[in-house]
Amino acid sequence: MQTTETIRSRRAIKHYDPRHKLSEKEISELFETVILSPTSFNIQNWRFVVVTDASVKQQLRAAAWDQAQVTDASITVLICADLQAWAKQPERYWASAPEDVCKTLVPMIGNFYEGREQLQRDEAMRSVGIAAQTLMLAAKDMGYDSCPMIGFDPVKVAEIIELPNDHVIGMMVTVGKALKPARERGGQLKLDEVLFSNSF
Repeated sequence: MQTTETIRSRRAIKHYDPRHKLSEKEISELFETVILSPTSFNIQNWRFVVVTDASVKQQLRAAAWDQAQVTDASITVLICADLQAWAKQPERYWASAPEDVCKTLVPMIGNFYEGREQLQRDEAMRSVGIAAQTLMLAAKDMGYDSCPMIGFDPVKVAEIIELPNDHVIGMMVTVGKALKPARERGGQLKLDEVLFSNSF
């Protein structure tokens, strides 16, 4: 599928075939693509909790205001981020780079993030957003549909997935085989309302 076609055809799907399961191979293939998503300083701060267990999905559905896609989709993914990824062996993010590149960039990571909690959180959410879009487009390219979700109790969900204290949840994304197509698009704003040249 061409990239533009994938973008245009991706929609938030609410109704999934609950009998369909993604294979372990498909899940691995999907996330081998997702982890190519860019992150600042290549810190790869996203963390993905892929939920396939029916009982865990049921708990998540209860924490997501009983939205059926949570249990009916093949997988439900919690896209989280490690707020402290920048400080955890940062040299590993540049392990394959030339030595001079590694020596230059690795010290910059700590200098940029240390003591800047708001920046750490902002970076986490940027990374989650980019990864979520990659996930949804990669899923579409594989013939699957998806739905990004923020309609859930983050405290309860954190308890269910045993989220570490130095991590945050960005969003939930369901992936599976659609039973029904999405509704007609609500309508896009005109470009002249959102696109500006050089300044507002």
